[in-house]
Parts: sequence; structure tokens; C-alpha cells
Amino acid sequence: MPADWVRDAAGGSVLSIHVRPGARRSEIAGLHGVALCVRVRARPVDGAANREVVAVLAKALGVRPSAVRIGGGKHGRDKQILVDGLGSDAVRERLGARSFVDKGGGGA
Repeated sequence: MPADWVRDAAGGSVLSIHVRPGARRSEIAGLHGVALCVRVRARPVDGAANREVVAVLAKALGVRPSAVRIGGGKHGRDKQILVDGLGSDAVRERLGARSFVDKGGGGA
């Protein structure tokens, strides 16, 4: 699995993600290029999709939602997510059991 989507940062890690709002279900779908693809049911209205992205990632990583925040890309599909307290190796380990090939259709 390519490691370019996550890197160490002070006090935690930074994840590059690509969001697909309006999905049938919320899930981590795999890789989209060198970003982790996260599908969310919410539409990008009034920050709903961003809140759901944080919730999906926090649950998958086993951390409090307050430990996950959007560091860049709040208004776009490509985002930088900051995760406090987990290094890149721990993030890879916690998400490693998932399939990392995004088979979903649709473009960016």
C-alpha cells in the first residue's frame, strides 16, 4: 500500500484525503491517487460533509473526534487532515486491514 497519503507531523500525523460527498454510505473507500478516499453520505452544505469526514476517520482510527481536524481544504474535496496523538505508522497499522484500491466510479 502506498504511504504517500500519510506523513508524520508534530504531535501526530497528516493525512491527504479525497472526499466523495453524497455517497450511499460513509466509509473509507481506498486510495484515490496518493490520497485516501473517504465517502460520506452528507452533502457539502453548511459543513455537514466535513463533520462526517472527521467522524468517519475518528471511528476508523479509534480516536476521539476532537483529535481529528481539517488542516487544509475545508471547501474542496482534497483535504489535509491532522490527527493528534497518532504517528503515521500507527495510522497505517489501524487502517491497514482495509482494501486500499478505490473501485468506486466517478471523477473528482
